[in-house]
Amino acid sequence: MANKREAKITRKTKETDIDVAFDLDGNGNYSVKTDIPFFNHLLESFSRHGRFDVKIRATGDTSVDYHHLVEDTGITMGDAFNKAVGNKGGIKRFASCYIPMDEALVRTCLDISGRPFLRYNVELAYPSILNFDAALIEEFFRAFAFSAGITLHVDRLAGSNAHHIVEAVFKSYSIALHEASRVIYPENEVPSTKGSL
Repeated sequence: MANKREAKITRKTKETDIDVAFDLDGNGNYSVKTDIPFFNHLLESFSRHGRFDVKIRATGDTSVDYHHLVEDTGITMGDAFNKAVGNKGGIKRFASCYIPMDEALVRTCLDISGRPFLRYNVELAYPSILNFDAALIEEFFRAFAFSAGITLHVDRLAGSNAHHIVEAVFKSYSIALHEASRVIYPENEVPSTKGSL
């Protein structure tokens, strides 16, 4: 590929301080350091299964709540993805993926459309995983999708264990995002009748 599809983004507010490096054409290598151990695990899974090389350093006011750090990490990762994918020339654009994890089954469908949208149908009967509120994952994906310009639908089709469901969500999303961002057409060919995304 002629142009490297990678980006580095820094986002600093009074609540969080985040650095993200994102390489779309990597091998699934990662360095993830946030203040939330379970969130680290999910982001590492995202990198490995999507075959994205990512470096994430994220700190914030987690003594208040995890919400700011989770959401702002999504914003920063979405910005980095959007910058790395560039004008979207040659990409497949659409993809979907089903992932089972024990009793859980999750489906992700997405379009790297430039039109941000999230439909997140992931009901969790018991959303607490240790001290992590898994309901925050919806905020992460909303932030990522809106920053990256992705139309995203995520559905829990089966499952009762919150850890299994949420991990399947991240794996499903990463694999679909990998597939949709692959360059399969000439790089000067944008996959839209409008000629731009």
